[in-house]
Amino acid sequence: MNEGQVDLAHTVALGSIDDEDHHAVQELLDSEDPALRAAFIAEVRSTREALSALTETTAAKPPAALRGRLLTAIAAEQPPVAS
Repeated sequence: MNEGQVDLAHTVALGSIDDEDHHAVQELLDSEDPALRAAFIAEVRSTREALSALTETTAAKPPAALRGRLLTAIAAEQPPVAS
């Protein structure tokens, strides 16, 4: 895989793919080269696993008062008016 394809795999793993990237992914997955397809899928999987591990190790419990502040802020919002 080239650097652009690796970047594309990371974009897919992050879930931040746009229409242009979606087209490029589809071309990769429709490729006649099974090794390229397998390498792309493996890179997406590996990136997702790394992101999952990073999330688990860096997760922080929110402050206890945050829930109350959020609920108060939500309750203070005006409901949308039907037109």
